[in-house]
Amino acid sequence: MHGEVKPTDAALGAELRGLDLSKPLTSLEVELIKQAWLDHSVLLFRGQDLDDDALIQFSKNFGKLELSPASASATAGGQVHSQPEIWIISNVVEDGQPIGALGDKEADWHTDMSYVDEPPMGSILYSLEVPKVGGNTSFGNMYKAYEKLPAVLRDAARELTCRHDSSTTSVGETRVGFEGVWDVRDAPGAVHPMVRVHPETGGLALYLGRRRNAYVPGLELEDSEDLLDELWGHCTKPEFTWTHRWAKGDLVMWDNRCVIHRREAFSPRVRRVMHRTQILGDKPR
Repeated sequence: MHGEVKPTDAALGAELRGLDLSKPLTSLEVELIKQAWLDHSVLLFRGQDLDDDALIQFSKNFGKLELSPASASATAGGQVHSQPEIWIISNVVEDGQPIGALGDKEADWHTDMSYVDEPPMGSILYSLEVPKVGGNTSFGNMYKAYEKLPAVLRDAARELTCRHDSSTTSVGETRVGFEGVWDVRDAPGAVHPMVRVHPETGGLALYLGRRRNAYVPGLELEDSEDLLDELWGHCTKPEFTWTHRWAKGDLVMWDNRCVIHRREAFSPRVRRVMHRTQILGDKPR
């Protein structure tokens, strides 16, 4: 068996070296990856050379895969020619149409697809083309963020839920079929516990989704806004985060149940092409 786990010096994340993900993995290698993922929440594999078939086969080692989510740019251009398990994330425009989704803007801190009743347990992102500057991805450890909350706030959060808006993407675009949100109390989307129990580790993690259009049911609007501002200000502190600077051939997988992430903006004049898969999850509890 090959594979060496090298943790980052940050609050989460590890590099897993010595594996060629284009080839079938042994059962021992899969177990090594699974355990490292539970231990570090984000894993980085450098220097990979994968086509979409190989990316899908690798991803299936960890569960059933989601189909690519619908959005305005995800149904145009190259996305319609891609395999249904692959979501193209790109700013590239060909023949007047984007080949993928999310463009070149900053993507705010968020948890992938937390606005559905059963959000994906994990996301796997593979880089085909990356800019020399910008487009870096930062990850936040929501276990540690929860642990470091003041006791009163930690206890309060365990008793509350949060509505996760489904109308807007992480880059602020309105999704197809939705209208703008004028009052967050009326925003569409799933309601989840503000603190979730990880079904495999048993750990407790803040589960906030994204700040935009979020609401805490049962609270007055002003109280909900104040609480969410305080929680987001806390969980995005540098002490809970790690930033990855992409290179071509990098594959990063993160545990959606205990990790938030954001993407830096980058120049629209440079190309960025990433392919992503998502692993089916369960209802947060």
